[in-house]
Amino acid sequence: MYARVAAFEGDMSQIDGLITTIQDRIRSGEELPGAKRFLMLLDREAGTSLGITFFEDEESIRAAEPTFERMGDEIPEDLRGRRTSVETYEVAIDDIADGARAARVSSLEGSPGGIEKGISFIKEQIIPDASDLTGWHGILTLADRESGRAKTITFWDGPESLRASEARADELRAQAADAMGDSITGVDRYEVALQESTIAV
Repeated sequence: MYARVAAFEGDMSQIDGLITTIQDRIRSGEELPGAKRFLMLLDREAGTSLGITFFEDEESIRAAEPTFERMGDEIPEDLRGRRTSVETYEVAIDDIADGARAARVSSLEGSPGGIEKGISFIKEQIIPDASDLTGWHGILTLADRESGRAKTITFWDGPESLRASEARADELRAQAADAMGDSITGVDRYEVALQESTIAV
């Protein structure tokens, strides 16, 4: 499984209308043939969002790019925000429970050779520890084996649980970075605005 991660920034005053539009398009199954799932993460205060679309392979992502571009043309920038980046990752760990309402995104960068070791460390050490924390709703780890970049997204039942887990999350993040030989390049917190587990085809 692979994931296309698109980042946006801009005015969030019309974001709820955008969420409804995206949800309707996804559920129609006509917009993105080949897409398996979709996540939208949103930081209303910072005016940023992430759209994460899951595909079976990288070829399917490339085939969908013209459709993404067309959708971008159809939805005004003042509604969707300005796209700041698009990245493709391998989905290394995918264990997200339904009903997540908040997410913490940790971005790391290091040697490509450390990716596999880091994935194993997360599976064997981080997940068993973190899953005991109140409000835990799962984890998604995305990896780029060529560049050495990775994102680990932890999911929570709400912002209160996310905030309560901050101290322990800092410790676990540092341990994961050490295991991968990585540096932590960013930590962001989001509302889970959309979590579509199935897209019609």
